[in-house]
Amino acid sequence: MQMTEFKVLNVLASELNMRKASERLYVSQPALSQRLQSIEQRWGAKLFIRSQKGLTLTPAGEKVIEFVNKTLQTEEDLQDEILSLGDVVHGTLKIAVASIIGQYWLPKVLKKYVEQYPNVKISLVTGWSSEVQRQLFSDHYHVGIIRGYPDWKGPKEYLMKDELHLVDTKIQSLEELKETTRPFIQFRSHSTYYQEIQDWWVKKFKSSPKRTIVVDQIETCKQMALNGIGYAILPSISLTRQDRNIHTIPIMNERNEPLSRDTWIINSEASLQLKQVRVFNELIKSMKHRT
Repeated sequence: MQMTEFKVLNVLASELNMRKASERLYVSQPALSQRLQSIEQRWGAKLFIRSQKGLTLTPAGEKVIEFVNKTLQTEEDLQDEILSLGDVVHGTLKIAVASIIGQYWLPKVLKKYVEQYPNVKISLVTGWSSEVQRQLFSDHYHVGIIRGYPDWKGPKEYLMKDELHLVDTKIQSLEELKETTRPFIQFRSHSTYYQEIQDWWVKKFKSSPKRTIVVDQIETCKQMALNGIGYAILPSISLTRQDRNIHTIPIMNERNEPLSRDTWIINSEASLQLKQVRVFNELIKSMKHRT
């Protein structure tokens, strides 16, 4: 089977919709339908069940698509290796990062990277740090950037530390938290961040906050605090120079040390053989103190 047919099957399995697949492949639906029939005849099995709701993979189709995706991934990896032999940096850079890093820190790094290496394609996914590590374990991505110390046996390097601050438009000291009726705005996190805050609060005040609001995104939490709805505890990486009309109070532990979050970069041994990955790591090292 030709590689173009592999790509046709890959898109069909991804979209499970003839119209969307034909748009991505720049062919008409009748032409795509005829192409699929020809491919299925070659395999001697029906790969997709067609219905008004779209396409459904058959058991044979699942097997074929698994083979197709592995073959396409092998081809892409080989192309990256071949391109890395030349002087110009080419290929695809696959990055998986913790959501906070992807939202507040990574964009300026990627801006500089694409300016310096315009021939590199970027593939990016954001999520919880545990998800990022799973992506790297599965060799789906070249670079991972996570919060907290990584459970990782491959190459890893400490990137940065950012301290936690209580932010509010009215409260100016931690002592005011004992009496305030303003709500504590929190955001859900899959990391140890949430538990660290809970532990700090109990040790500091021996009780729970009087009122709480829980949201699902750090930026929602931040905007509610900036707009005077309540107070929040946020990592310094999320606070910019534009956030001037708000009080920021460092959070200290029982040893009077700033409570903080560490960020690490992790790689697989194989990914470091790729030039586009090496230059990305070098760029990060040059910028890691500019947070």
